[in-house]
Amino acid sequence: MKVKDMTFKEGQEFKVRIKPDGDCNSFAINIGHDSENIAMHFNPRFDSNAIVCNHLSGGSWGDEQREGFLPFTRGEECKFYINFNNEQFYIKLPDGSMMNFPNRLGDVKYKYFDVSGDARIVGIKIK
Repeated sequence: MKVKDMTFKEGQEFKVRIKPDGDCNSFAINIGHDSENIAMHFNPRFDSNAIVCNHLSGGSWGDEQREGFLPFTRGEECKFYINFNNEQFYIKLPDGSMMNFPNRLGDVKYKYFDVSGDARIVGIKIK
Protein backbone atom coordinates (compact mmCIF):
# COMPACT_ATOMS: atom_id res chain seq x y z
CA MET A 1 0.00 0.00 0.00
CA LYS A 2 1.28 3.45 -0.93
CA VAL A 3 0.02 6.75 0.43
CA LYS A 4 0.98 9.96 -1.39
CA ASP A 5 0.32 13.54 -0.33
CA MET A 6 0.04 12.58 3.32
CA THR A 7 1.56 15.27 5.51
CA PHE A 8 3.73 13.96 8.33
CA LYS A 9 5.53 16.82 10.08
CA GLU A 10 8.17 17.16 12.74
CA GLY A 11 6.58 16.83 16.18
CA GLN A 12 3.64 14.70 15.00
CA GLU A 13 3.20 11.05 15.96
CA PHE A 14 2.62 8.48 13.25
CA LYS A 15 0.97 5.29 14.51
CA VAL A 16 0.84 2.28 12.22
CA ARG A 17 -0.71 -1.10 13.00
CA ILE A 18 0.56 -3.94 10.86
CA LYS A 19 -0.18 -7.65 10.72
CA PRO A 20 2.71 -9.68 9.28
CA ASP A 21 1.62 -12.79 7.39
CA GLY A 22 1.98 -16.11 9.22
CA ASP A 23 4.86 -17.04 6.91
CA CYS A 24 6.32 -13.52 6.69
CA ASN A 25 10.00 -13.28 5.78
CA SER A 26 10.14 -9.48 5.90
CA PHE A 27 8.19 -6.27 5.48
CA ALA A 28 9.13 -2.61 5.20
CA ILE A 29 7.70 0.71 6.33
CA ASN A 30 8.94 3.59 4.16
CA ILE A 31 8.54 7.31 4.91
CA GLY A 32 9.86 10.01 2.61
CA HIS A 33 9.15 12.26 -0.38
CA ASP A 34 8.60 9.57 -3.04
CA SER A 35 9.72 6.04 -3.97
CA GLU A 36 13.21 7.32 -4.93
CA ASN A 37 13.75 9.50 -1.82
CA ILE A 38 12.96 7.64 1.38
CA ALA A 39 14.06 9.19 4.66
CA MET A 40 13.35 6.07 6.72
CA HIS A 41 13.23 2.49 5.41
CA PHE A 42 12.30 0.32 8.42
CA ASN A 43 12.70 -3.34 7.44
CA PRO A 44 12.08 -6.14 9.98
CA ARG A 45 13.50 -9.41 8.65
CA PHE A 46 12.16 -12.54 10.32
CA ASP A 47 14.47 -14.76 8.27
CA SER A 48 17.57 -13.13 9.87
CA ASN A 49 15.95 -12.01 13.18
CA ALA A 50 16.96 -8.37 12.64
CA ILE A 51 15.55 -4.93 11.93
CA VAL A 52 17.41 -3.15 9.12
CA CYS A 53 17.01 0.61 8.63
CA ASN A 54 18.31 2.66 5.74
CA HIS A 55 17.53 5.64 3.54
CA LEU A 56 17.25 6.08 -0.21
CA SER A 57 18.36 9.30 -1.87
CA GLY A 58 17.91 9.77 -5.61
CA GLY A 59 17.46 6.00 -5.96
CA SER A 60 20.74 5.16 -4.13
CA TRP A 61 20.76 3.34 -0.79
CA GLY A 62 22.88 4.57 2.12
CA ASP A 63 24.60 2.55 4.84
CA GLU A 64 22.39 0.05 6.69
CA GLN A 65 21.78 0.24 10.41
CA ARG A 66 21.04 -3.22 11.82
CA GLU A 67 19.44 -4.14 15.16
CA GLY A 68 19.64 -7.81 16.14
CA PHE A 69 16.19 -8.37 17.63
CA LEU A 70 12.51 -8.57 16.65
CA PRO A 71 10.10 -7.76 19.51
CA PHE A 72 7.04 -8.99 17.59
CA THR A 73 5.79 -12.19 15.96
CA ARG A 74 4.70 -13.44 12.55
CA GLY A 75 0.94 -13.54 12.20
CA GLU A 76 0.28 -11.20 15.15
CA GLU A 77 -0.80 -7.58 14.82
CA CYS A 78 1.80 -5.10 16.05
CA LYS A 79 1.90 -1.32 16.57
CA PHE A 80 4.71 1.10 15.78
CA TYR A 81 4.83 4.74 16.85
CA ILE A 82 7.12 6.99 14.81
CA ASN A 83 8.19 10.56 15.59
CA PHE A 84 10.95 12.58 14.00
CA ASN A 85 12.81 15.85 13.81
CA ASN A 86 15.38 17.10 11.30
CA GLU A 87 18.06 14.92 12.94
CA GLN A 88 16.44 11.62 14.00
CA PHE A 89 13.53 9.24 13.59
CA TYR A 90 12.31 7.73 16.87
CA ILE A 91 10.54 4.39 16.55
CA LYS A 92 8.67 2.89 19.50
CA LEU A 93 8.49 -0.87 18.95
CA PRO A 94 5.55 -3.09 19.97
CA ASP A 95 7.26 -4.17 23.22
CA GLY A 96 7.75 -0.52 24.25
CA SER A 97 11.46 -0.41 23.46
CA MET A 98 12.80 2.45 21.35
CA MET A 99 15.16 2.65 18.42
CA ASN A 100 16.49 5.68 16.56
CA PHE A 101 17.54 6.18 12.98
CA PRO A 102 19.22 9.33 11.62
CA ASN A 103 17.05 11.57 9.44
CA ARG A 104 19.65 11.57 6.66
CA LEU A 105 17.46 13.62 4.30
CA GLY A 106 17.17 16.21 7.08
CA ASP A 107 13.68 17.46 6.25
CA VAL A 108 10.89 18.32 8.71
CA LYS A 109 7.96 17.25 6.50
CA TYR A 110 7.34 14.11 4.45
CA LYS A 111 4.38 13.21 2.23
CA TYR A 112 5.03 9.62 1.11
CA PHE A 113 4.37 6.41 3.04
CA ASP A 114 4.25 2.79 2.02
CA VAL A 115 4.28 -0.69 3.47
CA SER A 116 5.65 -3.50 1.35
CA GLY A 117 6.43 -7.18 1.84
CA ASP A 118 4.60 -9.95 3.63
CA ALA A 119 2.32 -7.82 5.83
CA ARG A 120 -0.84 -5.76 5.65
CA ILE A 121 -1.78 -2.46 7.20
CA VAL A 122 -4.49 -2.70 9.83
CA GLY A 123 -4.59 1.04 10.56
CA ILE A 124 -2.66 4.29 10.34
CA LYS A 125 -3.10 7.53 12.29
CA ILE A 126 -1.20 10.80 12.43
CA LYS A 127 -1.72 13.15 15.35
